[in-house]
Amino acid sequence: MKKTPLNQVHRELGARMVDFGGWDMPVQYSGVIDEHLTTRSAAGLFDVSHMGEIEVRGEKALDFIQELTINDASKMVDGQVQYSAMCYPHGGVVDDVTLYRFGADRWLFCVNAANIDKDFDWMRQVFSQGDYAGVELVNRSDEFAQMALQGPKAEAILAKLTQTDLKSVAYYRFTEGDVAGVPTLISRTGYTGEDGFELYFAAEAAEPMWRAVMTAGEPEGLKPCGLGARDTLRLEMKYALYGHEINEEITPLEAGLGWITKLEKPSFVGREALLKQKEAGIPRRLVGIRMNQPGIPREGYEVFAGDELVGRVTSGNMSPSLKVGIALALVKPEFAAIDTQLSIAIRNRRVGCQVVRTPFVRKDQN
Repeated sequence: MKKTPLNQVHRELGARMVDFGGWDMPVQYSGVIDEHLTTRSAAGLFDVSHMGEIEVRGEKALDFIQELTINDASKMVDGQVQYSAMCYPHGGVVDDVTLYRFGADRWLFCVNAANIDKDFDWMRQVFSQGDYAGVELVNRSDEFAQMALQGPKAEAILAKLTQTDLKSVAYYRFTEGDVAGVPTLISRTGYTGEDGFELYFAAEAAEPMWRAVMTAGEPEGLKPCGLGARDTLRLEMKYALYGHEINEEITPLEAGLGWITKLEKPSFVGREALLKQKEAGIPRRLVGIRMNQPGIPREGYEVFAGDELVGRVTSGNMSPSLKVGIALALVKPEFAAIDTQLSIAIRNRRVGCQVVRTPFVRKDQN
C-alpha cells in the first residue's frame, strides 16, 4: 500500500487508517461528524497528498489540453484554476481534474489518486494522436505533498504563516509564496463547499508544514480531518466523486457536469458522443435525494417511483449538518424534477424520499 509523507503523523494522532484506492489513508481522527461540523464552523486540515500532479509544458500545451479536456482552457489567464474532465471517445469519464495555468506554456493537472497511472497513460495516448511537437508531459505526483485547509477560519489561520496577500487570491485562483518558510502553490479551491485553500509543496516538507498549520490553527479550533468527513462534506455540496457519480460508463452530461462540457469547442475527445447524447435526450440525471423517513441510503441501493425501478444511488450517507439521510442518485429524467416523491430500497424495505434542490447545505444556512 502506498503512503503519503504524513503517514507517521496520522498514526501519532491516533487516526483510523483505511485502504483508499491503494493508499493507506486516515478515514477519521475525532470522528466523522465532529470533523465535518468543525470544518463547517471553524476549520479542518486534510492530507490530500495521495492526489496526483501532472505537468504539461511547451508551446503547444494549450492545443493539447483543449483536445484532452471537455472545458475551455483557452479562456483561462495565468493564476487561474479550472474544474474540468477528460472523456473517452464514447463519452464516459476518464477522470475529473483541476487545471492550473502558470503560463501559456506551463500547466498543472491535479488528478484523482486511484487514477494517476491510468490518467497519465491516457494523456500520452491522446498526445500520440495529434501534432503536439515540443509538448512535455511529466508525472510529478511523487514530488508533491498536498494539504487542504478548509473552513470559514482558513484564511485567518493561513495568514499567520505567510506574507502572501491571501485576500487578493480569489476563488479558483492561485498564487505562489512561502508558507511556514516553504515555497508553496496556494490555491483558493476545495472539495468541501467552504472557503479554504489547497496547498501544494515539496513532499519532504510535509511534516513541518502540517505541524505549523495545526499550531497556527489551534486558537481557531482547527482539527485534523480524514476521508470520512471529506466525503460527507462533498456529498452535502453535490460534488462528484470519481467511481461514484462519474466513471467510464457515466457521461458528464448525465452527472450534472454540463456546465463544464463546452460542446461549442470545435474538437475534444468525446465531443461527438456527447453531442449525440444531448440531441437524443440524456437518458439519466444526477439528482439530490433527501430521506422523508429514517434510513441511510448507500451506494448501489435501488430507487423506485411506485413499483418502477427508476435509478440507483451513487453516494449516500447521514448528513451531519442536516441530521437526515441524503443521497446522490442517477435516475430516469422524468423522475428528476424537484419534489418528486420516490423511495429507496434499504434492507428489503422501501423508504420514502424526495428529490430536493442541491447543494443540500447552502452557505447562508451554516
